[in-house]
Amino acid sequence: MFKYIVKRLLGVFLTFFGITVLVYLISEMAPGSPLEMLMADPMATEETMEALREQMGLNDPAIVQYFHWLAALLQRNLGISYRNGLPVLQQVLEKLGPTLILTLSSTLLSVLIAVPLGIMSAYKPYSAWDYISSGIAFVGASTPTFFTGLIAIYIFAVKLQVLPMGGMYDPGIHTASSALQHLILPCLVLTIFNIGSILRQTRGSMMEVFNEDYIRTARAKGIIEPRVVIVHGLRNSLIPVVTVLSTMIPFMFGGAVVAEQVFSWPGLGSLMVQSINSRDYPMIMGITVVIAIAVLIGNVLTDIVYGILDPKIRESR
Repeated sequence: MFKYIVKRLLGVFLTFFGITVLVYLISEMAPGSPLEMLMADPMATEETMEALREQMGLNDPAIVQYFHWLAALLQRNLGISYRNGLPVLQQVLEKLGPTLILTLSSTLLSVLIAVPLGIMSAYKPYSAWDYISSGIAFVGASTPTFFTGLIAIYIFAVKLQVLPMGGMYDPGIHTASSALQHLILPCLVLTIFNIGSILRQTRGSMMEVFNEDYIRTARAKGIIEPRVVIVHGLRNSLIPVVTVLSTMIPFMFGGAVVAEQVFSWPGLGSLMVQSINSRDYPMIMGITVVIAIAVLIGNVLTDIVYGILDPKIRESR
């Protein structure tokens, strides 16, 4: 098991390098520059702009700028924001907490809802319950997050007035109960979006498992049905479900960007949009590092779970 984990970790570094190179070069190729805000200042002279460009290192080729950034990263320094002059690491860590609260809570809720629905749909396929569950999955997966968010705000915040419209806290009230009330709508919107993929995969893999010989053998031995479904069925159908969860990690952050904008949730998504608009390259790369690390850690944990669920996978690698 140790060798298996080490092999997976070695591949992480090369992947991380590729992600950061790609994002940096794409950011550099995007129209505009951090100096555009300064250009709008009528008092800014060409000499001032050139001095600032040299100070920021923007005169260097993009690949040289990248390796300067990488060298600073190895020293645990993500640089200084072009937009406000504050340390990037400090701002990213401040916004990371709210994003993790939103994404992890929505993912947990999605699993708690979708997996039981998928099991029940597979246990009684083509029943009324199966059609209802499939309809929920289809609507959830096909509806854009921003549209679901606007509908949720209209119903629960504008018409019923039972939940706050946005933000993370009520003005001047930074309590856990206030944060929980503000979390409900964005968490619900992301959960609706995530349920579809998990439900469909759970249903499909459980239906395959229910047709296996060992399930029929377990029933023939007189094992109670809940044990057959949970112990023999669910355990052997978890690998495809875990795969779906691992592939959803980037989309969790992507969906969070939209949800954070719609609900004014003060997380990494909102910070990323501000940074892109102002061409704040250090901040963009800082957020990229955090998201890349989260995705790569998720993939490594997925491989470890594979090895735990199926020893054959662990031995073959």
